[in-house]
Amino acid sequence: MNILVVDDEAVIREGLSRILEGSGYQVETAKSGIVAIPLLQKQEFDLIITDLKMPGMSGFEVLDTVKTLQPGVPVIMITGFATVETAVEAMRRGTVDYLVKPFAPDQILEKVKLALEQRKLPPEDLFLKNELQCHQGFDLFVGQSPEMQKVYRRILQVAPTASTVLVYGESGTGKELAARAIHNNSPRRDRPFVAVDCTALAETLLESELFGHVRGAFTGAVQTKTGLFKVADGGTLFLDEVSNISLSTQAKLLRVLQERKVTPIGGTQPVPFDVHLVVASNKNLKTMVAEGTFREDLFFRLNIIPLDLPPLRERKGDVPLLARHYLEKFVGEMGKDIRGISQEAMQFLERYPFPGNVRELVNCIERAVVLTPGELVQLEDLELGDTVASGRDDTEGDDEFGGLVPQNVEDLKEMKRQIRDKSVEGVEKAFVINALKKTQGNISRAAEETGMLRPNFQTMLKRLGISVKDYFGKT
Repeated sequence: MNILVVDDEAVIREGLSRILEGSGYQVETAKSGIVAIPLLQKQEFDLIITDLKMPGMSGFEVLDTVKTLQPGVPVIMITGFATVETAVEAMRRGTVDYLVKPFAPDQILEKVKLALEQRKLPPEDLFLKNELQCHQGFDLFVGQSPEMQKVYRRILQVAPTASTVLVYGESGTGKELAARAIHNNSPRRDRPFVAVDCTALAETLLESELFGHVRGAFTGAVQTKTGLFKVADGGTLFLDEVSNISLSTQAKLLRVLQERKVTPIGGTQPVPFDVHLVVASNKNLKTMVAEGTFREDLFFRLNIIPLDLPPLRERKGDVPLLARHYLEKFVGEMGKDIRGISQEAMQFLERYPFPGNVRELVNCIERAVVLTPGELVQLEDLELGDTVASGRDDTEGDDEFGGLVPQNVEDLKEMKRQIRDKSVEGVEKAFVINALKKTQGNISRAAEETGMLRPNFQTMLKRLGISVKDYFGKT
């Protein structure tokens, strides 16, 4: 990677050259914008770093020259005379970043890395990034990885439609953010966006919230309540963690979705509604169908447009972007004098698996901003469990949990779920094999005698890799 540094101060040019060349970059320097012009004319650069205030030709003029001679090459602006106005103007005119002197080596290296990562995006992804800037709701997402590019494309495809969207993702991956982005880019953006956490309410309360009730329908129903299907009329209704809805409520929800009408509890008159339905789950609904804990007909009704949100461990390239974004956010909110994250700390963040996903990273950065005493967040300031406190990377350890220790209740729930799913598989195999033995391999009878639907029983066989023919051929 070839970088051009333009600055009228020799100490800055020499310092940047030493830092960048030490990290493997090729560096050319120019003491002014005028000197930089012939360099831009005769060779190509991957990145330009220029001072803002220089005699003869300002950094903005250098920026304009780069746009003309080498369009598409990212420019980082540096200055010792920072104001809000100049920072805004620099970003408005097309610089990819803005850095205030004096700065630490880690800071400039991080900004260079991010700028070059953007430079390496394929043309279609650059086009998508520009498209996203023209749409609403993506400002809450941070990420340029190929995995997130797929998410952005799917959101833009489904937003103009009324098709139901099923968002899959582990806790902390941003399922509600995806739902809001769909709503904000849809023709319904000026109508209500209503979110419901299906885990937070008991069965009767959930039905009352969704469908509404009439006065006197049950004890405590002192007045008529409009259901959220009707509150969201014309807009978007987001049902989070739909996997936690009981089977009886699932049946009622299915009828509502089929008829596109909702009857309040205790009422007799169905009321039509028009909502774009987006639902989310951190559990595999196909597996739940096979287990008989989720209705297959409701699953097919919901699974029209699937949208998978990748866990943070599968989009490692986004970790520095996220860490930097939330560092700036919390530094601004708390008024702390923190300029960046040390190279050692950032390398650890890039290795850490983040079982709590983006939510865990956000909490980690906020905690670091509160606790960091200096100008750079250090490894010990992250406090991601004993891993960091000891200054060693236990994520590569060989203890029974692979070095992972839950950091909060969401992490604990996810780890328990993974352990439970793995241990339950053996019980499921014993369950279906025993049923087949009793019925001499008759799937219909085995399903009936175990209280399962035949399609669900077959799905479980397929998931467990059990072939009835092969199994009974051995007996």
